[in-house]
Amino acid sequence: MERKTNNTNQNFAVVDLFCGVGGLTQGFVKAKFDVRAGLDFDASCKYAYEKNNATSFIHADLTKHPPIEIANLYPDNSIKILAGCAPCQAFSTYQQGNKNNDKWKLLYSFGKIITAIQPDIVSMENVPNLFKYNGGQVFNDFLSVLKANDYFVSYQIVDAKDYGVPQRRKRLILLASKYGKITLIKKTHTGKRIKTVKQAIGHLPEIEAGESYQKDKLHRARELSELNLRRVRATSQGGGWKEWDDDLVLDCHKKESGKSYGSVYGRMSWDEVSPTLTTQCTGLGNGRFGHPEQDRAISLREAAILQSFPKKYRFVNPKEEFNHSIIVKHIGNAVPPRLGFVIAKSIKTHLQQYVN
Repeated sequence: MERKTNNTNQNFAVVDLFCGVGGLTQGFVKAKFDVRAGLDFDASCKYAYEKNNATSFIHADLTKHPPIEIANLYPDNSIKILAGCAPCQAFSTYQQGNKNNDKWKLLYSFGKIITAIQPDIVSMENVPNLFKYNGGQVFNDFLSVLKANDYFVSYQIVDAKDYGVPQRRKRLILLASKYGKITLIKKTHTGKRIKTVKQAIGHLPEIEAGESYQKDKLHRARELSELNLRRVRATSQGGGWKEWDDDLVLDCHKKESGKSYGSVYGRMSWDEVSPTLTTQCTGLGNGRFGHPEQDRAISLREAAILQSFPKKYRFVNPKEEFNHSIIVKHIGNAVPPRLGFVIAKSIKTHLQQYVN
């Protein structure tokens, strides 16, 4: 049964679980929500999260963190929104055979927190393979928790490129509400409106492999060996290793089992969106992460922009040593802020319908 409520101060308060460096939070901030805090087990996310979002980062293990402490983050009489993206590596294609990976249990922790604090709105973002993981049981158990607590639930698989992210990134988006039916807004970018790699990063200064741009330390590319430089020079825009001379091809790709990995050592195309960015997206051999024209893999800044982070988003604490591996992990793991904004806008549209 749908319900309406009166909330004269329109205080829509958000807590972001598994917040990382704040991609989802940034979307809620841009949509002018009151984000009270973000919680994550990775303490290295604290600087970027707080620096860019003007709210608190709480270092917490959400399998053990007392739900009452999360509930206390919300102001009195606020509409409580609980957002979260439980780390999705366990559900990814690459981890399906890893029997030691138990990160999927974090989704059960998310469900227990929902049951304990009863937020008015819940949002969850994850990879589409969550549908299949363990025969679909993990996702269905999460749905059962929501339905047992009287939430209206909707979910769908979306491609981030259809919402203004210059990247092919399919994700499962779930929204749940205590008030009534809630759905994601319609696609905002289709056809000629889809944002391309060139529109996103074509304006950045040229750099070489192993070089960083003096005015932006995040615009730096990994160094390449002489062999890998020969490989990238032999690769056309949108192409990959299958067009190389035989002496450049890796032995593993000459085997029948390796012939299906056609995107590794590939270049992006200017006039298309980028492939799905990963936590290794600045490595030439990890996917189609070569720059469309320059003889290198994409830089950290280019990866961040292709994830739809604002160009001025600060990832590096100037008081700490620059760590390329940690930064690319933060970027690759993030919810694209533009997709976060779409989720936030969908929730705001819903609340404007049900909350007076």
